[in-house]
This record gives sequence, structure tokens and C-alpha cells, in this order.
Amino acid sequence: MPGVEIDRSTLWKKARQDKGNIPDPKVADKAKLIDELQKQVAEGSLSVSDKASCSRDVRSLYFEDDTAKNGEKQEEMKYEDLENQDEEKKEEKKDEEKKEEKQDEEKKEKKEDEEKHDEKVEVPSSLQSLCRYVETTLKPQEKIMTFTIEKEVFGADRSTFVLLEDITQLAGIEEIGAIVLAVYMRCLYDHLKEVNMFNMVGIIDPAQVSANAGSLTDRSRLVASRLQKTDGEQIFMMPYNRGRHWVLLIVRAKKETVYFLDPLPGNRVVNEETKNMVNSAIKIYNSHIGRQGRKAPIWKTLPDTPKQPSSVECGYYVMHFMRDIIMDPSLEFEKMFAKGKEQAPYPQAAIDEVRNEWAEFVCLHVE
Repeated sequence: MPGVEIDRSTLWKKARQDKGNIPDPKVADKAKLIDELQKQVAEGSLSVSDKASCSRDVRSLYFEDDTAKNGEKQEEMKYEDLENQDEEKKEEKKDEEKKEEKQDEEKKEKKEDEEKHDEKVEVPSSLQSLCRYVETTLKPQEKIMTFTIEKEVFGADRSTFVLLEDITQLAGIEEIGAIVLAVYMRCLYDHLKEVNMFNMVGIIDPAQVSANAGSLTDRSRLVASRLQKTDGEQIFMMPYNRGRHWVLLIVRAKKETVYFLDPLPGNRVVNEETKNMVNSAIKIYNSHIGRQGRKAPIWKTLPDTPKQPSSVECGYYVMHFMRDIIMDPSLEFEKMFAKGKEQAPYPQAAIDEVRNEWAEFVCLHVE
């Protein structure tokens, strides 16, 4: 059908016209070629081989046009990709700016807390005396303060020492470590002996059982060994640090019950590592006394303890929890911190009370 290719060429030409004109010079040249070929066909001067050549020329036009369209499409896609990348970068920049704003806000809040903290810090008289002793005697002579904690306190003789940083932390109401709590517990032990309550309340060395003190198995065995040396009627107070935060555990072995006191506000829960350690200790204790015991000990959270106002007072609150408990001869701490009896934070005088008692004890017993 000799006219088919020519008709298609005509349609191709018309499709590229804009108000009768072809704006693309290259396409316009091809259109002229089509006009010339059509003229030759009309005059009968176009041979078969020429028709084939014409067909090839027209097909090449289609190919060039399609290639151009594909190129335009690729350029459009490339432009869209660049736009998307720009949008992603803008979003990332916004996220970074928000993150920086949040960090700046947190730094500002922390600085304000520190300034408020510095404003309210006062050093009790006995702690001032201890600080002067450190500055005038220990530091110049490069000495440290050492003393012995008797076997009946923690179940084994223990020599310990107080570092300069322990004293400065206590003086500044900063985060305190296990040595500071252990020394205060030794101070509380003197009170227990004075009021004849040492057979009612036992204490467990926080430096021996906290999360960084060794394997869970070793710590469980140490707790179990303390429980085994009693008739089971005693309660055991055990400050525990699971990672820069102090809580108080009270173990009542005979009743297979553990009480959890956390000075942080909110609905606090016991973590599994802490539970596993104490549960294993009670299981060992049950085996020692020949009792099968419960499938798992009972854990009771005492939620309404006084709550620390910032992030550094947890150790001081745990010290005061223990003080509150042993100052009540009936040991009704469960009622003292029962749900529904929400309490305000300890006043500064109460925090100063335990700081002062600690300093007085150290001054009297230091070697």
C-alpha cells in the first residue's frame, strides 16, 4: 500500500505544528523533506527503492522524536529527583535544628537546676570541720582516712577508707557512692545496738551487692549468706545501685517478701536483674532451712516515700529511708510508706541531718 507511509508522515508533521508552524528548526527541515517526497509521489517520479528509502527516513524521524521525548522525560525525572533530595535535606536540617534546640533547652534547664542547687547548699558544722581537717592535714600529708567495719555489721570484717571526693560530694550534695552509704549504715548500726534492735534489723553492704559489684550469682550468694545467719525474723535493709541511681530493698526472708522503695517520682518498677538476684538469694536461703517455699517471692512496691526533687539526691533519700525505718521501734515501715499517704520531699534540714550524722561518725572513728 504505497500511500500508507506517506499518510503517516503527514500525520506526524501535523502533530508537531503549532498554529500552522513548526517551532523546532530540525523538525521543520524534516517536514520539508516530507513535502518534497509527497510531491514526487504525486508526480510519479518516486521509484520503489525510493519509497523504501522514504520509509526509512520517516522511521528515523519517529526514532529521533521518541529519543528526544525520552531525553526530556529523563531530564524531568532527574529534576524531580533533585527536588526530592532538596526536600529531604531540608527535612534533615529541620530535624537537626530541632535536636540542637532540645539539647540547648536541656543544657539551660540543667544549668538552672545547678544554680538553684548551689543556692540552697549549706554545709553542716561537723562536715565543715571535716572539710577543714582534709584541707589542713590529709591533703598536705597525702593521707587517706581509714577505719574498720566490724564483722557483726555486714557479716565479715572490713577495712574501708574515705576519699577526699567522698567528702566533697557530701559537702556539695552531689551524687554519692557505695562507700558513703556503707559508712552511714555503720553509723545506724550503733543506734540499733543502743536500742537493742540489732536482732530485728540487719544491713547488707551496698558495695558488695550493687550491679557493678560482680556476677549475679556471686551477689546472690552473698545476700543468701547474710540471710542464713539469722533466725529469719529479721528484716534486712539493702541499698542497691543499678546504675547511677540508689533504691532501697528490704528483705523479709521468713515471709519471702521484698519491699521496694524508690525516691524517684512516678510509677517505678523493679528491674529484672534486681529481682533475679534477690529471688535467687531467697531460694538459696529456703534450701538452707529445708523449706520448699513459694514459686517466687512476693515483691511489694511502697510508692509513697518522699520523692527527690532533682537527679542527685537519691543516695541521701535512701539514707533517710533507713533512718526513718529504724527510728520506729515497731518497724511498721509498710504503713509509714503505704499507698495513699503521699509525702512531700524531705526538707533540707532532713538531708542536712544525715550529712551531719555521717560527718560526726567519720570524725570519731577515723584512724
